[in-house]
Amino acid sequence: MAKTKTLPARSQVKAADTWNLSSLFSSDKAWERAFASWEKKIAGYKKFRGTLGESAEQLAACLKFDSKLDRESERLAYYASLKTSEDTADSRYQAMMARFQNVASRAGQEASYIRPEIMAIPVAKFREFLDDRALKRFRLMLKRMRRYKRYTLGRREEKLLAMQSEMSGATNRIFSQLNDADLKFGTLKNEKGETVELSSATLSVFLQSPKRTVRKAAFHQYYEQYQGHENTLAATLAGSIHRDVYYARARGYDSALSAALFPDNVPATVYDNLISAVRANLPAVHRYYDLRRRKMKLKDIHHYDTYVPILSKLEKKHTWQQAVDVILDSLAPLGSEYTAVLKKGLEGRWCDRYPNRGKRSGAFSAGSYDGDPYILMNYQPTVLDHVFTLTHEAGHSMHSYLSSKHQSFEYYGYTIFVAEVASTFNEQLLSRHLLARTRSKQERAYLINHDLDAIRGTIIRQTMFAEFEKITHAMAEAGEPLTVESFKRVYRELLEAYFGPDFAIDDELSLECFRIPHFYRAFYVYKYATGLSAAIALAQRVTEGGKRELDDYLGFLKGGCSKYPLDLLRGAGVDMEQPDAVNTALEHFGKMVDELDSLL
Repeated sequence: MAKTKTLPARSQVKAADTWNLSSLFSSDKAWERAFASWEKKIAGYKKFRGTLGESAEQLAACLKFDSKLDRESERLAYYASLKTSEDTADSRYQAMMARFQNVASRAGQEASYIRPEIMAIPVAKFREFLDDRALKRFRLMLKRMRRYKRYTLGRREEKLLAMQSEMSGATNRIFSQLNDADLKFGTLKNEKGETVELSSATLSVFLQSPKRTVRKAAFHQYYEQYQGHENTLAATLAGSIHRDVYYARARGYDSALSAALFPDNVPATVYDNLISAVRANLPAVHRYYDLRRRKMKLKDIHHYDTYVPILSKLEKKHTWQQAVDVILDSLAPLGSEYTAVLKKGLEGRWCDRYPNRGKRSGAFSAGSYDGDPYILMNYQPTVLDHVFTLTHEAGHSMHSYLSSKHQSFEYYGYTIFVAEVASTFNEQLLSRHLLARTRSKQERAYLINHDLDAIRGTIIRQTMFAEFEKITHAMAEAGEPLTVESFKRVYRELLEAYFGPDFAIDDELSLECFRIPHFYRAFYVYKYATGLSAAIALAQRVTEGGKRELDDYLGFLKGGCSKYPLDLLRGAGVDMEQPDAVNTALEHFGKMVDELDSLL
């Protein structure tokens, strides 16, 4: 009998394949000592209470104290979070994270007076404060804070909201534990007859199998678990949406969407224009699905047929080192300093490389001010998309690295809106690099197929997600019930629109809305779509330009949050308030569909 392939326990993973978190803390004991010290300092907030309007010097002293504690808190949070990600079933680190969250909630309560007191400073006095040298470091932060004046409550109300922070995160934690630790998907035979454990991490491998029966079986077996827990998942997702609506209403925003867009100073037209532009270009997407169906010689096309390369017999295998090498070569246009730093990180221990039992699914970059910009991967050497995922996360990590080197702690933390530009920019360079080195029509077709799927997954799919978030939040705001059936109905209607009339939509696919982690941090996914659109334009600008264009882009990476996202992007060379970048990306998609059709 063939031996069943199972994921190794965390203790069985080679140290060289794991990240080294010593840039944060050398050990759990070191974390405990720092945690105890940080917890004691929280009482220091009391000495500033009721004094922030007295002088610029007193306000500066409070903000310096708050910033110092925030910086210590960030290190503690990142270590605990990354340890939890290694094995989500490890109760030691669940407890560590829970303890941190409990004390962080208390710290938030103790500091909750800061914003209301700053908001209460009279306009004339506040202007005088801003001109004082004592507040130079915090001037931009204070200006941004005052934008929230109309949405800031009194001291008592702010403290009550702060006290809710741990409770409000319950839906996210419930989903994470259920999705990453408790759901068990069983085993399945792959196209080689090997029995492999099915999980969120290995699903992508099954869906890229050249054997349709394997893809179909994996899809249905995987979604059986979600169907069996659909009521729990629907209640959890509804709870997350109602939380968003509650906080928006409590603060006086027009809607949950308005509240989400306000921090980045992004007008709602950017969100709405994205949906409109993608909707207008859906015929090209439908044409691509039909091309897939024809070239794969299928009678009908299902969702499980959309991830396997059309040229499935052309295997593109990359060991970890081969992936690192090709990524570094592709990023040469960004200069030797950029690639040297990244080489040291990817060949060293920035990355937690391979799947293990209980490990958080997917991939992410976790860059903090005082630690290395760590990367979690569940790398599969036979999945070309994982090479693109690695360069994507490396883009985030280098963004963190450069921002932390060139900005103070208060301004290094870039927003998600610009983060997705830095990551997908790297993907664009990798794609260009691979296409420039193709030796046959077949290989070119393979890579164009990949590029089409990247745009489909990042611009088209994420826009569909963004529309789902907008609709379901509007339902909650209108008092409409959020149930299993209402979620599935809305999602089914979007599937039919985005996949087209000739696409065979399995009933189980409506359950997909319950397994998307980003839905528990609403109005996030649209930034993937705008990010890739901007990245396509900027990659062209840098590769076809000279020193000025490169300097503009590197300046953008070094900018952190020293400007609002749209302003940072204008400095890099693209204006996202206009629909040009999105339309250009989608026109590019249509042209690639035509080229792929001619190549196959």
